[in-house]
Amino acid sequence: MTSPREPWNPYAVLAFALAAPGAGHVAVGQPQRGFGFAFFSLLLALVSWHTTTPDHSFIGRSAAGLFVWAISIPDAYRLARLQYEQWRKSTR
Repeated sequence: MTSPREPWNPYAVLAFALAAPGAGHVAVGQPQRGFGFAFFSLLLALVSWHTTTPDHSFIGRSAAGLFVWAISIPDAYRLARLQYEQWRKSTR
């Protein structure tokens, strides 16, 4: 019986999630979820960009998309941590 492949280190997944929305989810093997986060980050950033005035900062104009991205970061880390701990316990 072969042991399961070692999953990504949760801190590496955290770095991917910080780099781009959805990238951490792709690294843990959930590309559909990652695409969803990336799509809605972009969509909501565009919606908030077009519903604000040029007087707002970049952060203010893209706040809705940044919010979705911010939610995706701990979610990707949590999934990676769960996978890593399950793998660690199964290799004992």
